[in-house]
Amino acid sequence: MRKKVGKACISFALFILVIALVTCVDLAPVGPANTSIGLSHLNKAVHDLIGVHMFWYQVTNLLGFWAILCGAVFACIGLKQLIERKSLKQVDAKILALGGLFVLLGVIYVLFEKVVVNCRPVLMEGETVPEASFPSSHTVLAFVIFGAIAMMLKDYLQDKRLVSMLQNACLVLILVSVIGRLISGVHWFTDILGGIFLSYALLMVFSGLLEKLDGKDPM
Repeated sequence: MRKKVGKACISFALFILVIALVTCVDLAPVGPANTSIGLSHLNKAVHDLIGVHMFWYQVTNLLGFWAILCGAVFACIGLKQLIERKSLKQVDAKILALGGLFVLLGVIYVLFEKVVVNCRPVLMEGETVPEASFPSSHTVLAFVIFGAIAMMLKDYLQDKRLVSMLQNACLVLILVSVIGRLISGVHWFTDILGGIFLSYALLMVFSGLLEKLDGKDPM
C-alpha cells in the first residue's frame, strides 16, 4: 500500500502544481467574455489546433452517464447486501470502500464548482457566462469509476476470461472518455491534464486500500 500511496502523493502533487501554474503563470484574457486563463499560450494553442467538436462532447457525455450507471450496479449490490444481512458492517468492505470513493467524487465535483480555477474555452448552449471547467469532471468521473470497477471485477465474477475482457473494455472507455473530452474542445488542455493527475491519485489510494483488504499488504 505504501507504494500506491507514494504514487498517489506524486500524482496529487502534480495536480496541485497544475493548479498553481494555471492560476499564476502566463495569465491572459483569452477565454470567452475575456475570462483570464493561465498558461494561456499553451492552452490557446492546443484549443486552436483541435477546435470544437460537439459530436465528441455528446459521446463523452454518454460515457459519463454510462460510468454512473455502472457505478450504480455496485451500489445496488451493496444495498442488496445491506437488506439481506441487516447490518452495514456485514456489507462487503470493498463495496463500502467503493461507495466512499463515489462520495469523495461528489465532494470534489461540488468543491470545484464553487472554487473556480478555470472557465471553459467556449460558451455552452443557453449559457451567458463561461462555466467552471477545471478539472474536467467528465475526465475524473470516467477515469475513476471505470478504473475502480476494473479493479473490483475479479471479486464479483468467476470467469477470468470475462473479467479480462471487461477490464480491457474499461481501459478503452477511459481512453475514449479522456481523449474525446479533449478533442471536443469544451475544455482547456490543462483541465484534462489536471483531471488525469487527480484521477490517478484517487485510483492509487483505492488500489492500495483494496490490497490491504485482500490481506496482501499488512500496513
